[in-house]
Amino acid sequence: MAALSGGVDSAVAAARLVGEGHDVVAVHLRTGVEAEGAAAGGARSCCGIDDARDARAVASALGIPFHVVDAREAFSTVQSAFRADYEAGRTPLPCVLCNRDVKLGRLADVAAWCGARAVATGHYARRAPGARGRWRLLEARDTAKDQTYMLFRLDDAQRALLRFPLGDMTKADVRAEAARLGLSVHDKPDSQELCFLPAEGGVRAWLRSEGADVDRPGDVVEAGRVVARHEGALGFTRGQRHGLPALGARRYVKRVDPSTGVVEVAPRDELLASVVEARDAVWIEVGDATELRGPVRVTARIRHAGPREAGWLEATSATSFRVRFDTPVFAPAAGQALVAYVGGAVLVGGTVELGPQT
Repeated sequence: MAALSGGVDSAVAAARLVGEGHDVVAVHLRTGVEAEGAAAGGARSCCGIDDARDARAVASALGIPFHVVDAREAFSTVQSAFRADYEAGRTPLPCVLCNRDVKLGRLADVAAWCGARAVATGHYARRAPGARGRWRLLEARDTAKDQTYMLFRLDDAQRALLRFPLGDMTKADVRAEAARLGLSVHDKPDSQELCFLPAEGGVRAWLRSEGADVDRPGDVVEAGRVVARHEGALGFTRGQRHGLPALGARRYVKRVDPSTGVVEVAPRDELLASVVEARDAVWIEVGDATELRGPVRVTARIRHAGPREAGWLEATSATSFRVRFDTPVFAPAAGQALVAYVGGAVLVGGTVELGPQT
């Protein structure tokens, strides 16, 4: 079963399976975003109504059956968690939940129902057999497009079911192959934003449409002193600079307290952290934390678009760990992920948790 989003990556993933002689059925997930048209997902090359049409056209061109699967209920839980994180002053990471609970969660159910022995997606990642029958999660050849950070919450059963036909390809290879095959999506732009956010207004506009208290003014505070006013705390995230009132010096959001409406700001140096803690760990390269023998040399990232930085990892419990970075990292944010690698393999991932000192 090939998941077709309507973009070039999933199209080439499906085409490669067909070219290898597999019996392939295409599935497109209906999330509910497509009903909103160009105001949201319709313009974001991910799950809008135009993407559904493009997915159907790709399946037709490849000569494979095409089905639409209702994933609206599962997707609504991702959106609810997104709002809840903002209302708690955290920085949401909805794509991680979507990959686990919507894309793979829903597709795994459908695969079991129709007898498909594997599910293929257009993600840039690789997998390989590991110790004791486990499945490893490996960085893609195209490290600039690698998506393992967003896939760390998949469990071993999901990794066993998955196939990543693009794992050894570069983005340029993918577009060239799509053009060679005559697929209409060969030059379709990549999605850049969350699929359910409106084209105008972004996060704040979406939160407002959901009834969140977005427009409650509050104080901008630095070192305990009120330095400005803002028009609403929801939508600010730790490390953000854009959107702050003019403060006379470069400042960044250090903490958001939606309950009081306070947005605390600080110079960049105050947002640097040498140690980052994570909870709700998913151990991948090892079965659990007991397999570690003392601190482990790793590289780790604290955000999807960020670089991997070197450091030492140690488990602090069965479900939590910390990384002590060689060079301090900027603005780790509660709600984002801390994902650690040994070589090109994902060792563990978890949700960033900030202590009182940060």
